[in-house]
Formats: sequence, structure tokens, C-alpha cells
Amino acid sequence: MNPLVKEFFDENSNTFSYVVMDPITQYCAIIDSVLNYDAASATTTTLHADRIIEYVKAHQLSVQWIFETHVHADHLTASQYLKAQLGGTIAISAKITIVQELFSTIYNLDIKNFNSQQPFDYLFQDHEHFMIGELNAYNIPTPGHTPACLSYVIGDAVFVGDTLFMPDYGTARCDFPKGSASQLFDSIQRLYELPEHMRMFLCHDYLPISRHEYAYLTDIKSQKNKNVHAHIGIDKSEFIEMREQRDATLSMPKLILPAIQINMAAGKFPETEANGIRYLKLPLNYF
Repeated sequence: MNPLVKEFFDENSNTFSYVVMDPITQYCAIIDSVLNYDAASATTTTLHADRIIEYVKAHQLSVQWIFETHVHADHLTASQYLKAQLGGTIAISAKITIVQELFSTIYNLDIKNFNSQQPFDYLFQDHEHFMIGELNAYNIPTPGHTPACLSYVIGDAVFVGDTLFMPDYGTARCDFPKGSASQLFDSIQRLYELPEHMRMFLCHDYLPISRHEYAYLTDIKSQKNKNVHAHIGIDKSEFIEMREQRDATLSMPKLILPAIQINMAAGKFPETEANGIRYLKLPLNYF
């Protein structure tokens, strides 16, 4: 069986979220949700997540999983809000512990809290198989953008997070802490071993000059033949040089500092302080 997939686009962060459903049992998974965040006022709203909730309820779906492909740097996750409204198990790669340890040092957080009370409900081991209703699925580790990136293979569909973009836009940046252009190249080759007809769903689209409509769906064959950064025939050393030179010109994502500390905690907000207000941290002059 193959899944039915419904996309939801957040134009502020150029992010596609997905509801992936088993057409037989009506069980579903939500992938890479977005919590709307206004940086100027440090306020969150649930407009994007509410669209997903409305869809799930209208189609009488049962949420089994809430997946993160990685710890996002460009938006906050709505996983906790979605779980409170719809249920489901919030899951990510077991390598999230690498990200949590690294950024706990940067934000001066107590890593013991993550070790003793992991905020994610479930941590996937590499290549682990799982079910969505009666749909067979498994993950493929695809590090490079971050050390904890996972792609989810569900029937004839693969959800690759920030590993690849549309063929005319290329590949993800690798200049975040513990990122690696070498690992990203290897991860892409791993994806290219999948059947060429397999549908590939992307997490972002940034509209290159040559295109006028946002896109989220391609396939393995198109990526192998046409990806401007990583088509078949590109040498690994050539790719690494291109990716590292390109990354050196990029500015930091505008929401990385609030996003990382929320997302590595599975979307949980910091505890309220004595005055009843929650606070985020900003590492001044660090990056």
C-alpha cells in the first residue's frame, strides 16, 4: 500500500508540513509541523498547526506519529500543540542527543535534564522499521545538514527534510555545528539507491528565479538526473568544495536562536519563572 499525502505550506518559513495517512485504517503521521513565531514580539500563534488539525478532524484521521526530520533552525515546531489536540507519539532520530549536548553547552543548559527526561516520546535507531496503520515504513539516516537528520520511507514516498531541495535549487547547507558536506553527499547517494519512481517530498522550497510557483514534490529519478548540486556524475570532492564555498556566503537563518532551543526540546517551552513569564536565551556574540 502507498500513503495518501496532504501538504501544508508556511510561506513565512518556506516550510512544507505533511499529513501522511494509511487509506485503509485512517491512521496518519504528521511530519515537520510549524508553530508560527513573531520574532519582534517573541509571540507564538497556531495558525499553521490549526490548518492541520482542521484537516485531520475533517477526515476523521487518528494521529499515530508526529515526526521531525531534524532539529529545524528556520521555524519552531508545533509538535507539542498538535499532540495536545490530536494525540500521537513525537519522534526523531536517536542522534538528537548529539544536538542536545552541543547546544546545551552553547545555551548553558543542564544536559542532565535531557539525559534523565528526554523530551521526545520516541527516538528512532538508524534504519528502524515502523508502521502507520497498516503501512510499512522505515527510516534512512541522512546526516550532513545536521547530525540527527532522518528521512522517512513510507510506501512509495520518502520525506527527506532538508537533505535535498527541488532539482533546480539543489541541496541543504552544512555549516551548522556538527554539519558536514561530506556526510551530506553520502546521505544523498543513500537516497539515490531508492527506486527511481519513488515520490520525494521536500521540507522547503525557496523559488529560484527560473520558477514562479512553490513546489514540494519530485522523485528519485529527477533528483539523480537534474539536481543542480548533486546529480549523478558529480564527484564528492567537487560537491564538498561547492557546498562549503556556498555555505560561507550564507547568513544565519533568522529564527535559528529561538528555534533550536525549542526544537531540541521537542517543542516544549522553557519553564515559567517566578514572575509567570517564560524566557528564551540568546548567546550574545557567539555565532
